[in-house]
Amino acid sequence: MERNRALELVKVQLTDKRYAHTLGVMETAVMLAKRYGADVEKAELAAIFHDYAKFRSKEEMKQILIDEQEDVRLLGFHHELWHAPAGAVLVRKEAGVNDEEVLSAIRWHTTGRPGMTLLEKIVYLADYIEPGRRFPGVDDVRTIAEQNLNDAVLAAVKNSILFLMGKKQPVFPVTMDTYNDFIQNGDDG
Repeated sequence: MERNRALELVKVQLTDKRYAHTLGVMETAVMLAKRYGADVEKAELAAIFHDYAKFRSKEEMKQILIDEQEDVRLLGFHHELWHAPAGAVLVRKEAGVNDEEVLSAIRWHTTGRPGMTLLEKIVYLADYIEPGRRFPGVDDVRTIAEQNLNDAVLAAVKNSILFLMGKKQPVFPVTMDTYNDFIQNGDDG
């Protein structure tokens, strides 16, 4: 799908602020894809659509997760996590994107997963470090991202876990599994 058409489809789904975030994620994903040898067009497309379902109702997202037999444990965690797997389904059904690599990068951009592909890492990290993000630790992760993709994703996952723990909020088990996978099986990214 051509970039401008994808952006048109996404813009009507998002607030102006979230659309600006999406543009930042897109630019960052393209930069990371070029740096680390990923398919630039797929990185761009996944980044454009990563928050496609962000503003869908909780009820709609919940039903999609049930209907698509997603990990039902998600329903016991903050609904903020739901838009990623629900979005992958909606992007396929409503936007006609059928590339499984792109859909998988959308699906895992909030939780990560063990054995992440290069494209999944890029979209996850681009969402975390895009220029509009301002929170403790993001500049450190941006610096790491210039040198080593895996180290940067690991730092982002670790920061996310520590943030949730600091707020006494539960951490989705797949995110903990992602952290453990990077620690146990990480490579030189």
